[in-house]
Amino acid sequence: MANAIRALAMDAVQAANSGHPGAPMGMADMAVALWGSHLKHNPTNPHWLDRDRFVLSNGHASMLLYSVLHLTGYKLPMAELKKFRQLHSKTPGHPEVHVTPGVETTTGPLGQGLTNAVGMALAEKLLAQEFNRDGHDVVNHNTFTFMGDGCLMEGISHEAAALAGAWKLNKLIALYDDNGISIDGQVAPWFIDNTALRFVAYGWNVLGPIDGHNAELVASTIAEAKTGADKPTLIICKTAIGQGSPNRANTAKAHGEPLGNEEIALTRDALGWPHKPFSVPKEVLAAWDAKAAGVAAEAVWNDKFAAYKAAFPELAKELLRRMKGDLPKNFNQVAVDTAVAAHTKADTVASRKASQLALESFTAALPEMLGGSADLTGSNLTNTKCTPNLRFDAVTGESNGGRHINYGVREFGMAAIMNGVALHGGYIPFGGTFLTFSDYSRNAIRMAALMKLRVVHVFTHDSIGLGEDGPTHQSIEHAASLRLIPNLDVWRPGDTAETAVAWAVALQNKNKPTALLLSRQNINYAPKSGLGDISKGAYVLAEPSEVGMKKKTQAVIIATGSEVQLALKAQEILATRKIAVRVVSMPSTTTFDKQSVEYKSSVLPAGVPRIAVEMGVTAGWWKYGCAAVVGIDTYGESAPAPVLFKLFGFTPENVADTVEQALRK
Repeated sequence: MANAIRALAMDAVQAANSGHPGAPMGMADMAVALWGSHLKHNPTNPHWLDRDRFVLSNGHASMLLYSVLHLTGYKLPMAELKKFRQLHSKTPGHPEVHVTPGVETTTGPLGQGLTNAVGMALAEKLLAQEFNRDGHDVVNHNTFTFMGDGCLMEGISHEAAALAGAWKLNKLIALYDDNGISIDGQVAPWFIDNTALRFVAYGWNVLGPIDGHNAELVASTIAEAKTGADKPTLIICKTAIGQGSPNRANTAKAHGEPLGNEEIALTRDALGWPHKPFSVPKEVLAAWDAKAAGVAAEAVWNDKFAAYKAAFPELAKELLRRMKGDLPKNFNQVAVDTAVAAHTKADTVASRKASQLALESFTAALPEMLGGSADLTGSNLTNTKCTPNLRFDAVTGESNGGRHINYGVREFGMAAIMNGVALHGGYIPFGGTFLTFSDYSRNAIRMAALMKLRVVHVFTHDSIGLGEDGPTHQSIEHAASLRLIPNLDVWRPGDTAETAVAWAVALQNKNKPTALLLSRQNINYAPKSGLGDISKGAYVLAEPSEVGMKKKTQAVIIATGSEVQLALKAQEILATRKIAVRVVSMPSTTTFDKQSVEYKSSVLPAGVPRIAVEMGVTAGWWKYGCAAVVGIDTYGESAPAPVLFKLFGFTPENVADTVEQALRK
């Protein structure tokens, strides 16, 4: 069974003339142990609710996963393995969720798969405690991950493993492929960690080192790990990269390039595998086939769920709704009521506070919302009355039912754990930090966008408006850089109503993540005639007539966030100069850009000069045909916010002067 994986990995990488054969060959026996003896899954229904989750964190070993998925009976025919790494195949270079049946997450950026697995295990634990009842364990599955040296070298692994220990995720089992080889060769000179003691320090159960090529031993060790009641488990498996290759095993040459036809022939002889490329004997296929066992396992669960549904019909209905990712039926009304309430009260608050006000409403209506902050709760304001801090009992490991996570100073880990929670299903995760620290989270944000996950990032302290903390904390390029990530919805709302709408849109973004950029400083409410167009990303906030001008619009000021107030005051100043200006609030460029040509033209009419105002780099605004941009293309300074606004030209007078100068050109 293991040699089938080795052969398919060699053959696919050779056919593609690209890929990583060594890790699949080395981990093949580990895969036999897990998939052959332990993994609860159904190849005929890859999305079965109570399946075990498997994450290949060292995603470059993708042919291991593709081979096992094919061999166990998923809809991944041999023809797809032959198209490994080719255009539009179901076997891309690294595993991609939603592309290949049975793949639970997209992996490749090392360390993030392990961190996704932590999120999945957390979601399982919380759902089980929330929905299971005595005699009715309808949520009861394990999360397994394979990982290598590279995953453990990445700093995110420290963040994730520490939290997994703190949360006592006893159904998380990680198998470490300890082969001692990376791209640059033997890792000993640069990777001296005592991995076992490191994980013991995190509060993990550590088993091994064991012989990773002894499938029976690996299987019995997994069985031991599954009995753990209060800790996640790390199993250290000693393996040889490229196992079976006479000349490439235990060398970096086995890592990231084809073995070559001559070495493959030698390896076939060494393994006693005389079969042609992409050929697996019937008896081996039969040994791997998991379809019947999978159907039987799901049938047992279906009977359990039927009994659960009979005893607790409302709970069963709610669990299915949440796992499907559907919002409650009353969501639209909740969203409207929240925005209207904000509009009616017209509070002058920071948009981070406006976010918390909206969250009070949404978290009360949506029990699936699971919040958190990277040690900045009091600044991000991600906590609400109905989302107490999540805590786990030191003895039993049970949670207190809290829905707000203290992630500690772990921005990257938080972001990737949220991805895992979203991938598992049952929760909509959101988490906060300062906008400038989105840099720490960026690759996990990108992965959420790539995977089309509903994850919400709350980024506060969005500009030089935070003041005295200075340029290390003042975001300059961050809004523009986040807007460059495809499939990431970015909102920078300018008052309480816009913030409420931004949250509503984020929660409805079932297939994309959202970043909310929020101010530290207070923002006056911007009077508006209606709320209907806010969700389109930009709308006409104030026409010249609203400041007593009867002239045709001569210029359009586009503003976001706290700068909308500058635009409105500049409009008043320009009216005294007999210049008629329209003010457009554009809380989301990413949403506005997707609107119809007709709508965009109605907001930004042709032939009228446009001037953008945002406390950030000017680069992203020229695409709107702006005649001028009031922005900041340097780093900030440490001083009170009003001093900085004047220094960098974020005053109504400078905005008005800039408009007037643009009209003279």
